[in-house]
Amino acid sequence: MRFGYRTALLVALGWLSGCDTDTSAPATDLIASRPEGPATDWRSFGGAPGGGHYSQANEITPQNVHLLEQAWVHNSGDHHTSPKEFPTVGTEGSGTAFKATPILVDGTLYFSTAYNRVFALDPATGAERWTYDPKVVIDPALFTPPSRGVSSWQSPTRAGPCWHRILYGTMDGRLISLDGDSGVPCADFGENGTVDLTRGLSAHERVRDYAVTSPPVIINDLVVVGAWVIDGNHSDAPSGVVRAYDVRTGVFRWGWNAVRPGEDMYDRDGNFRAGTANVWSVMSVDHERGLIIVPTGNPYPDYYGGDRAGFDYYSSSVVALNAATGSVVWHFQTVHHDIWDYDVPAQPTLVDLTIDGATVPSVVQVTKMGLTFVLHRETGVPLFPVVERAVPQEGAAKGEKLSPTQPFPTKPPALVKLGITPDDAWGLTPWDKNACREEIEHHLAGPIYTPPSTRGTIFYPSQIGGHNWGSPAIDPEKGWMVVTANHLPVIGTLIPQDACDETQVIYPQKGSPYCFAIKPLMSPLGIPCTALPWGTISLVDLNKGEEIWTEPMGALGGSFPLSWLRGGFTMGGPLITSTGLIFIGASMDKKFRALDLKTGRNLWEASLPTAAYAVPMTYRLEENGPQFVVVAAGGGLMAEPGDHLIAFRLPR
Repeated sequence: MRFGYRTALLVALGWLSGCDTDTSAPATDLIASRPEGPATDWRSFGGAPGGGHYSQANEITPQNVHLLEQAWVHNSGDHHTSPKEFPTVGTEGSGTAFKATPILVDGTLYFSTAYNRVFALDPATGAERWTYDPKVVIDPALFTPPSRGVSSWQSPTRAGPCWHRILYGTMDGRLISLDGDSGVPCADFGENGTVDLTRGLSAHERVRDYAVTSPPVIINDLVVVGAWVIDGNHSDAPSGVVRAYDVRTGVFRWGWNAVRPGEDMYDRDGNFRAGTANVWSVMSVDHERGLIIVPTGNPYPDYYGGDRAGFDYYSSSVVALNAATGSVVWHFQTVHHDIWDYDVPAQPTLVDLTIDGATVPSVVQVTKMGLTFVLHRETGVPLFPVVERAVPQEGAAKGEKLSPTQPFPTKPPALVKLGITPDDAWGLTPWDKNACREEIEHHLAGPIYTPPSTRGTIFYPSQIGGHNWGSPAIDPEKGWMVVTANHLPVIGTLIPQDACDETQVIYPQKGSPYCFAIKPLMSPLGIPCTALPWGTISLVDLNKGEEIWTEPMGALGGSFPLSWLRGGFTMGGPLITSTGLIFIGASMDKKFRALDLKTGRNLWEASLPTAAYAVPMTYRLEENGPQFVVVAAGGGLMAEPGDHLIAFRLPR
């Protein structure tokens, strides 16, 4: 996710917590009739190179899931709380957020911590096999970017030193290769196991301007890596380039910088041009077609686009790159001239769908707008019609160059309300509802894509989504997608630079005419001005482009009357199993749940020490062995930081 929103959201929602009271379980205990199935690995972040968060592990079923119990817990010790309560984006932090999804390869569990340490565990017991510390400088007063995990490569010969490599990036801009058996850096990769990713970037002085927050992808003998680049802070932010390196040697093979076709990717000093759209989220690989499919962000300065030097061409897009050369095969733009920070947040998920009776290789892309684009994997052409609709033009800041239209898919339906009016005001009492209505009337409000303004514009959905990085999960057999969404409005205001107050501004946007301030749209009672639920989970039939069900996600808790309300803020994502279960944390009430895929009904839940804003994974170690479900409970974003990696299984 883009991190500046978190300061504002803490003010609005940080005090909400609770639990879901629907814990009904099947009446019949069928633990004795568990189905037998093959051992299963989880070899990449999304469970497969093309994502999906889906597993064939089938010991746990809707009939016995209520018997799940904690098998083991691992604590790394890598967490802290910031001494600054409400930080300025990119300079200070609100503490760590452990969000990794482990991978399981050949009987060992691998993951990275909030401090970029890597652990290898026994997946049956959680016992440590080895650990590696890259010695990143950790300052609790500085922003600490998350690490979502590591990747694995194995030599076809399965022989020699480092025949199995664990590769990952760090918050200080390094790409590291470790021996999968020992955790020792692979001496033949880069310089003693490390490639310095800051080489080739333009000069940037600020700490944490450039960080690798998602695992790299592996295709053939290449490791391909993107990075998070600081949002809306200063004009010398480094390039958002995607780069490929030889997986054995670390030698640079190619780079793709998101400039317009025909333009030079490099500046006069030979560095990749600064300020381009970055790829901070998870990429996908299509091995059969030799494609790397990447989700791009938007270029600097985020909320004003009057002088972006043409860097909009590939921004907020799904881009398919030729894995051998880095050249663009196709691209599809989800937002034209994005000035709302609606960058593409989630892994482009690869699945074969059956549409109008034909099997089609597809890319499914969920977005912060709550829209889902279903594209042909070979061409990028939408499989359901996408129409260009006129969007608001009034109220834009002086010098802005708006797009007159934006793309809207006709299917699947939007899972978030697209825009806001005074009639959407909500409150617990007539008094605070009326106050919310007046607040909406006071600012620029209307359909989605109403432009940021000096008057203050209400973004609905906000730049946190809609959907975000943890979704979706897709059942490839059924063509069903499970996805979470947030329904929270914010007020964003452009302020002329000579009137900017650094104590109040979230995004300085130095070098542009405006800084940008943002805050939640809240009632005088300190709750959002729009009706519950504020977080949902949905099931969508992708073959038909139809919504099957939507339910509130998690609970609010706290004191009456909030204690009985469901549907709080979500972050993280779901896992689907072949037996028809959804496993998900992602909620502010510090619960981990199992839901029925067909209905969304809650079948089981467990209390966690802090929120699990991560994506779970699952595995079986042998054909008739136990199935484990593992999730990182690492807090952040309205929950205390933690370092808990927790495994669940059925009793033996």
